[in-house]
Amino acid sequence: MMQGITIDYSSGVHFTLVLLPELVLSVCAMLVLLVDVFQKGSRSEPSASWIGWLTLGGIVLAGVANWLLLGMHEPATTGMMAIDAFRVYSNYLFLLAAALFVLIADRYITQENIRLGELYVLMMLATVGMMIFAGSRDLMVIFIGLEMTSVPVYVLTGVNRRDRRAAEGALKYFLLGAFSSAFFLFGVALIYGGTGSTNLPQIAAAVGVEGTGANMFSLVGMAMLVVGFGFKIAAVPFHMWTPDAYEGAPSPITGFMAAAVKAAAFAAFIRVFLTAFPGLYEDWSSLIFWLAVLTMVAANLIALVENNVKRMLAYSSIAHAGYLLVALSAASNAGAAAFLFYLVVYTLMTLGAFALVASVGRKGEEHLDIEAYSGIAWQRPFIGVVMTIFLLSLAGFPFTGGFIGKFYILGAAVERGLVTLAVVLVLSSLVSYWYYLRVAWYMWFRDPSPAATRDGVIEVPAPMRVALVIAVIGVVLLGILPGRMLDISQKSAATLIAPETPGVGMTR
Repeated sequence: MMQGITIDYSSGVHFTLVLLPELVLSVCAMLVLLVDVFQKGSRSEPSASWIGWLTLGGIVLAGVANWLLLGMHEPATTGMMAIDAFRVYSNYLFLLAAALFVLIADRYITQENIRLGELYVLMMLATVGMMIFAGSRDLMVIFIGLEMTSVPVYVLTGVNRRDRRAAEGALKYFLLGAFSSAFFLFGVALIYGGTGSTNLPQIAAAVGVEGTGANMFSLVGMAMLVVGFGFKIAAVPFHMWTPDAYEGAPSPITGFMAAAVKAAAFAAFIRVFLTAFPGLYEDWSSLIFWLAVLTMVAANLIALVENNVKRMLAYSSIAHAGYLLVALSAASNAGAAAFLFYLVVYTLMTLGAFALVASVGRKGEEHLDIEAYSGIAWQRPFIGVVMTIFLLSLAGFPFTGGFIGKFYILGAAVERGLVTLAVVLVLSSLVSYWYYLRVAWYMWFRDPSPAATRDGVIEVPAPMRVALVIAVIGVVLLGILPGRMLDISQKSAATLIAPETPGVGMTR
């Protein structure tokens, strides 16, 4: 690892070093695209299966480059890209999700006859966008990262062009995504008009530690940013695109959207508001409070009546956005650490659950109704055990990562005095037990459905099995031995929040 490199942003070489993980992954994406083109005999020929392994190699190289950031430091927090542990942590989270996606998606794209190298390239470029989105200190660069993330994901949502649901979901996602981007960009313009800068630390200095420098432009612009982020994280009432887009997209891509894309939006959300607007905590915390309450309550109640497991998991992901908003509302080192810890757990259990949805759905994803899960646990014990662990963790049962994550979020909320939010989180989690345990009950205590029996054996190929084992081990270990990951989360959060800042910082 590089030691003692002090970054000088006037140097092109140093600026390249700051962007090293993003550049490595971008170059690898171009390499995958070129290799895919030249290895085909014709345009209609499917991509070779080893293209996925080449993609995985590029992700590993980007992870090595990301590690090198730990050996760099900057004399002042003036650069557009942050060099801090929060960025490194976030990048590894996105790269983990990308690697799991490669392992999970191989079987699906072969089964659906959409073996396209472009699919991996789009995923890698979307990951580059996420890394810029979450790692930038400038609102304009954050917007660029937002669009670099969104545009490839719009295409990925509708990549199965023979599926009308995919086309419908992609169109809705694109239209509402463009709408939310307009809100975000308008908010950036207003904040620039009110503070004279788009740099997060400079905005914080203009606003002041007590918010005395705020004006109507900056306040309205901040509210517009909340709306823009609200769409990206699928918070209620900005969630309208989510169920249809998640249902229409291929299941592995849905898992990638629900885990990695949402994690990137949340990471950028917390960076912007805890870095640029600590002095306005009393103003934006009330917005986050009501977003969290609406999201937790509405999403869990709607999920109760869903029989389509994929849509149920879509509403579940919305509910989990509400839980993460509680951590953001706490606006403390404890809240940020709980937030980062929960993002890891959420990524593992969400990608794993959607991978199993893809397996049960089989060709055409026709078996999405809960009846298709009847008796699966006895036919395929591996699927039954793994899916049950993911469901228990999503619900927040003890000895799972989901339980520990919610416990730390609750602790941060209570320490901050947000008792009402803590109570709503507990009650909404109890409501979620019904629809999670309902799926588990169908798997273990119902006879196999005739349709599922007639359509043959559910296949879980070796790469997907490896991804599922990694996810399960992570969820269980984080539920039993969370200490190490929590320490890493706390150190990463400490680089984001200044303890001396009034209103935001160390919990009281």
